[in-house]
Amino acid sequence: MLTSEQDFLNMIDRHFPVRADGVLLGRGDDCAILDVLGPLCVSTDLFVEGAHFRRSYFTPADIGHKALAAAASDLAAMGAAPVACALSLVLPDDIDDAFLDELLAGMAALSRRLGLPLCGGDLSRGPALILDLAVFGRPGPAGALLRRGTLRPGDELVLVGDAGLARAGLYALEESGRDALERFPAATAAHLRPEPRLNEGQLLAGLPGVRALMDVSDGLARDIPRLLGLGTNLSQGGGKALGADLTIDESLLHPEALLFFTARAQTLGQSPVEAFVLGGEDYALLAGVDPSGLALVLAAMPSARHLGTVSAVPGLRVGGEAFTRAGFDHFG
Repeated sequence: MLTSEQDFLNMIDRHFPVRADGVLLGRGDDCAILDVLGPLCVSTDLFVEGAHFRRSYFTPADIGHKALAAAASDLAAMGAAPVACALSLVLPDDIDDAFLDELLAGMAALSRRLGLPLCGGDLSRGPALILDLAVFGRPGPAGALLRRGTLRPGDELVLVGDAGLARAGLYALEESGRDALERFPAATAAHLRPEPRLNEGQLLAGLPGVRALMDVSDGLARDIPRLLGLGTNLSQGGGKALGADLTIDESLLHPEALLFFTARAQTLGQSPVEAFVLGGEDYALLAGVDPSGLALVLAAMPSARHLGTVSAVPGLRVGGEAFTRAGFDHFG
């Protein structure tokens, strides 16, 4: 039984090495010291019980994995290479040692795979389980970091990964709990254990013609305006009026997402294509590419798919029809 912060720190040390490449001074002092010359990418990501996950169908290892995966996806969204991460953790009274040990094991396994060592953090008691991850990255081999808001009319939109699959997984888990894993293994894995696309992000940062990049965490309908630098509203771009024309049909959907949303189209009030555009927590990568570079991007990344084109006409259109439904918003 954990009876002190030192017991917790000892558990952390069992799962995460203190020394790592890029970390000159790890856990145990007032600050970690990272070996970074030049630009440093920094991002934080909250993972809150009730808002981002439910213990009823997330295992402790799922929670640890997804918290780090969601944060690391922000590095992928810039084309950055990982340096280190830090974890602040709020623990309610009903979390026991075995639960915490499994949570840290799930996070540590992903940390090792990504080369994203834990360099510090904080711990507190509180009313709910909350994980707050800070991640640090640097330019990858190409030396470039990709931003939003740099696209022009005529540029092409490319998706690397699936959209709508995690949404299907969430709905399936809400319907059936962990029994959904048997019928929808890919969809539930997309929701419980997403994979941050760090390698793909660094590859995109090195390809000529790739102008902008972000990860899709709130769905294409909400994130395409962000890629264009318009916040979340394609009709309010200030002096920079931009929109997007998407060409999407059911062939772009993962088979499990197509099966799930076809069967529930009437109940949910959305077609499979609408579910693809609404998405949520996909952690795919959305890139904007100069038209001259599109063929090279699609050839270099077999998982990449062409979605559509940036337009000088504000608004989001799918198959020529205005798409006005919005994606996920914590405060909506």
